[in-house]
Amino acid sequence: MSNIIQMPFMELIFATNNAHKTREINEILSNKGLIIKNLSDIECFDELPETQSTIVGNALQKARFVATNYGVNCFADDTGLEIDALDGAPGVHSARYAGTPSDATANTELVLKNVGKTLLRTARFRTIIALIIDNQEFIFEGICEGNIIETPVGTGGFGYDAIFVPNGYQQTFAEM
Repeated sequence: MSNIIQMPFMELIFATNNAHKTREINEILSNKGLIIKNLSDIECFDELPETQSTIVGNALQKARFVATNYGVNCFADDTGLEIDALDGAPGVHSARYAGTPSDATANTELVLKNVGKTLLRTARFRTIIALIIDNQEFIFEGICEGNIIETPVGTGGFGYDAIFVPNGYQQTFAEM
């Protein structure tokens, strides 16, 4: 008879109130020993701070806020679109590039206006995940390189997805 050790599930709080994001992550991580919950599951209805000057800073700030104020293991993400022709803008300001409140259509229109007809259309989505487990901090980075097209194409996705074509593909994220 073999000794089978069953590991307990680990619960992590995702520092978001976006139920769709939480559901997507749970689908990806199903059968991996993780249960992902979001802020509403811990009755956190606070507006999480995002006052840092970098994407890394914002992700860490949100994760630290939740870990400190609610005493839970958690992770937070922050993503920015960095366009070479705009010296890395909108970057950390991607969600509110056209002002407050956040407006995805206005943000996209402003990016296209500012990029104009330049031939330098290279860009990247940079995502940072800040993970805090037992007060230890970990940072993960994902980058997707691509190009900005001149006219939005596609209806899926959100934000800048209709103007971003990842390298190696002919479709925008919104079309995918």
